[in-house]
Parts: sequence; structure tokens; C-alpha cells
Amino acid sequence: MRIHPTPLKALTYNIHHGRGLDRVLDLERIAAMIDESGADLVGLQEVDKHWSARSDWADQPAWFAQRLGMHVAYAANLDLPPLNPGEPRRQYGTAILSRFPIRNFRNTLLPIYRGHEQRGLLEATIDVRGIDLRFADTHLTSSSKAERLDQARRVVKLLGASERPAVLVGDLNARPRALEITTLTARWRDTWAEVGDGPGYTIKANNPTARIDYVLHSDGVLARSAEVITTYGSDHLPVFAELSLLGA
Repeated sequence: MRIHPTPLKALTYNIHHGRGLDRVLDLERIAAMIDESGADLVGLQEVDKHWSARSDWADQPAWFAQRLGMHVAYAANLDLPPLNPGEPRRQYGTAILSRFPIRNFRNTLLPIYRGHEQRGLLEATIDVRGIDLRFADTHLTSSSKAERLDQARRVVKLLGASERPAVLVGDLNARPRALEITTLTARWRDTWAEVGDGPGYTIKANNPTARIDYVLHSDGVLARSAEVITTYGSDHLPVFAELSLLGA
């Protein structure tokens, strides 16, 4: 049986609710970067939806979807009632943007220690030219190494049983040799380690000294290239990867 690779461009970016290092709230410069990259699939973290004045109460996932002409799936890991009756709920979490149809999606809340922020794993099934791809986006805790390890183990359980090709992206808040990351890379390949050039540092954007943002992939997906994009729309830098999706 002949295998026909399908090119696929993926990007992950912690957008810090759209506020850059210059303290300016500017979704347009983030959207322009995504557009210029040509990404087919995007995992965003720290995304506000009617959250507060810090993001002008905007529905950020809907704004990005409309601006970029992409499908969207949103996961609210924090979900609070409105300040005033009749207003939308205040939500904060992760989003997936896709140039391909999203068949379905779900969000699973990850283990949390008392007093810490809730995190989740957003999974979407993407129809990539007739091939079902499992695309997942997460933002692991920065508060506790032990909690982060519990979250990583939960991600492995949630995604590990799938026989479909999968891509996992996100802000994992740990360096490549940390046990939390090796727990994941024992199951999925680290695109940067395969095809990236240089250290791949992603934080802090104006003087990056650590690699904590990742594009990981399963069997059925090949890594072709990876780069960190220089932009100052957030305190993180985005990671962009060119992949090939294998299918019959």
C-alpha cells in the first residue's frame, strides 16, 4: 500500500491574553503573525473569553477565528459567572484554530493541587483531507513540579490509547530534560529535538533562556522543520513546525 504524505503546518503560542512585552493589548499583531506563518493548525494558550477589562471583555477565540477564517474550538479551564446578570460568563483557557474542519472536540480538566489554577487538555479531531488527526493543546501548571508531572501522566493516559496520528502542542512549563517532559517524549516525538536548529528557547520573548513550548507528534506524523518565530505579541515566542501526515 502506497503512503501519500500530506503537508501540515502547526504552531503553538502562549498569547498572554494578547498583551505583549510592550504592555499593549493587540490581537491583530498575533493574527498577522499566524497568517504570515501559513499555519494550518494552531494551539493557543492563555486565551480570554469575556474575561475582564484586561482584554476589553472580548471573545478572543471568536475574534481570531473570524479574522483568520479558521475553525475554532475553545476550552474554558476557568469559568466564572458574569459580573452583572445577563452578561456572558467569564472564561479563560486554551483554543485550537484549524484551516481544516473540526469534527469534534472535548476538554478534560487535569489534576490540580489545592489553591492552584485549573489546567486542561483540549483535544480535537481534525479532518485533514480525509484523514482524522487528533490535535491536542495544553498548558501545564507553573506552580508545582509534582503537579505538573501528575498532569503529564494524565495527558499520556488520555492520548496514549489512540491509534490515530496525533499532534500535541502547548506551553508545558518545563525544560526538555525534566521528568514531566520525558514522560511525554517517551510516548511522542519532540519535533524540535528532531529537526530544530539551536536551543529553541521560547521565554522570555525579549531575551529567551528556556525552552518550555513544544510541538510533539505520534507515529503517522513526520517532522520536516521547526523554528521559533521572533515576535513580541506576548511574553512567550511561538513555535512553528512543518510536518507530514501519513495516510493511505
